[in-house]
Amino acid sequence: MSQQDHAHAAAGYILVSPEMTAILREGVAGAPLPVRAVELSVTPGPRDWTLRLDPAPRLSGALGQADRIVFLVQRDALERLGGAGLVMLGVAGFHLTAELRAIALALREPAAGTEARSTYQMAKCIEFVCEAIRQFRAGELVPLAGEGCLSPADTRRMIAARQMIADRAQEKLSLDAIARACGLSRSKLTRGFKALFDYTVTQAIAERRLELASQMLLTTDLPVSSIGYETGYLNNASFARAFGRRYGRSPSDFRCGRLAA
Repeated sequence: MSQQDHAHAAAGYILVSPEMTAILREGVAGAPLPVRAVELSVTPGPRDWTLRLDPAPRLSGALGQADRIVFLVQRDALERLGGAGLVMLGVAGFHLTAELRAIALALREPAAGTEARSTYQMAKCIEFVCEAIRQFRAGELVPLAGEGCLSPADTRRMIAARQMIADRAQEKLSLDAIARACGLSRSKLTRGFKALFDYTVTQAIAERRLELASQMLLTTDLPVSSIGYETGYLNNASFARAFGRRYGRSPSDFRCGRLAA
């Protein structure tokens, strides 16, 4: 390890490359920063650790906060590693997985000896970013809801509820049925779903039904009344009203207009 590497570690940051810097402690100033940096920050909590993404952080003055690890990665480098989806996501928060937590702990408290410490920490920085990208692309990162008001397990249940709606919206779904299927109480489903997705279960069902109906209007020759029934509406009048509110025209006009175009 070079004297310069020792100096960086003592200053509280790890210069992995011109494309990545990791900030390991509070109040770090003068650390070299990548251009067009994206921030990935790890924050420990009493019960849950979190990962925060900011694709356009404000970088000025002293960097870092107590107990946090901040990874600053050049946007182009993150995209090159497969993280374009993260960049497009905007500011977001996730529950930190056990695998990412272990990497973060190893980075902060490396077991390697003095001579290998800097190399070890650089490797852990790269491992953390690459693993975060992999987990995001695999759907393994669970988003935070309402400043972390949902546990990772309950958040996964909310995601399962949304998938159930996507798959079975045309059925006679009820809050009680969805809650039972996903291992939730009705009240927790109602509150948690709104907190996580910013729309209600009822709105999600209605939106999915209308999405299915619009697809059927364009891809089948079924009568409008049959499409309404197939997508969960009890009568044609209620289907037409809901469709008109959503798309600004009747189902028949929607079908004719899109076909004419």
